[in-house]
Amino acid sequence: MKKNVLISIYDMEIGGIERSLISLLESFDYHQYNVDLFIFNHAGDFMNLIPSKVNILPQIDKYTVFRKPIIQCIREGHYSTSIVRILCKIIASVKSKLRGLQEGSGYIQMQLVLKYLSYLMPKIQKKYELGISYAWPHDIMISKVDATKKIAWIHTDYSQLEIDNELDFHIWNKFDYIASISDACTNSFLTKYPSLKDKIVGIENITSPDFIKKMSNSHNSLEEKNDESFNVLSVGRLSYTKGFDMAIEALRVLHDKGFTNIKWYVIGYGGYEDTLRQLITKYNLEDSFVLLGKKTNPYPYIKACDLYVQPSRYEGKAITVTEAQILGKPVVITNFPTAKSQLEDGFDGHICPMDVDGIVEGITRMFEDVDFRNKIANNSCQRSYSNEAEVNKLYKIIR
Repeated sequence: MKKNVLISIYDMEIGGIERSLISLLESFDYHQYNVDLFIFNHAGDFMNLIPSKVNILPQIDKYTVFRKPIIQCIREGHYSTSIVRILCKIIASVKSKLRGLQEGSGYIQMQLVLKYLSYLMPKIQKKYELGISYAWPHDIMISKVDATKKIAWIHTDYSQLEIDNELDFHIWNKFDYIASISDACTNSFLTKYPSLKDKIVGIENITSPDFIKKMSNSHNSLEEKNDESFNVLSVGRLSYTKGFDMAIEALRVLHDKGFTNIKWYVIGYGGYEDTLRQLITKYNLEDSFVLLGKKTNPYPYIKACDLYVQPSRYEGKAITVTEAQILGKPVVITNFPTAKSQLEDGFDGHICPMDVDGIVEGITRMFEDVDFRNKIANNSCQRSYSNEAEVNKLYKIIR
């Protein structure tokens, strides 16, 4: 008899978590497992990438509200959930001000919304051997899914998140297992929740080199690319944590130093876009720092660039960095807390200081030192980044 597995996620908008989920789904053994995918809101460009053997559960209208604007929820008739979200927003704002949080109340608001809206959500009726909550916060898997074993995923550096840790611990502690994508993520998580050590199992983001190389051969590419420009590329959600504001300033410094043929392209979307566009205008980089927006398939763009840069303030383990390495690209990342788990500095990438001057230094070295740049690229080509066997760790948990 096949075992039944349920995986839950909010939506399939373009993002690193969603991309890693697609890779996980591509790796499952569907001869042994029935995989149901519970997507709260059937939205996002990655919906079309879900493997055909996955059973996508029908959308439940009440679950669509978590990431929609409140105004849209009201227009759609979700009055009770909209009231709860407004109250949670007020409470989160007060809590964040009392704690002096730098990044505002967003994460705490998400926690409160999941906690209180979960009481209003219907239960999933089917019984499962394993329930996987793939995106934080993880309340729904605990309260609304009947599974013999439950596992929740760590995708980021928890030592950097401005959240309500007491509320967070209450949910994590109810899971049988906690999946961490890297040792660095595990260590940062345990600085906040040391008592949960025995629940953690390491399961890396799954990457399939064959799939990535195949997708990179698609027609789309950097339309602006030419022989005279040195093209830098970054992929990520347009948010403060991704450090694209530092990237814009760094490009201005590089141009002022005479490296005027360097262009920087960013694939992604998010609420920080207006701020970034204002900075691009401020530094007169409209023709050189280009926001490309959403791209369902970023791989042709990665393949076409001269250098991949991840200027983040923190990451769990950026899957796009590994994808760039698979495509043989030289890579520069900032020295965020988990950076050393991402690559081997000086071998298959370069770690630079996490500030504007550091980013300038990292790109300058890659631009000027062709031998170093080629060495990084060649080492990446020779190293195996395939880890599809990681899915066996899930099978072991089920058994």
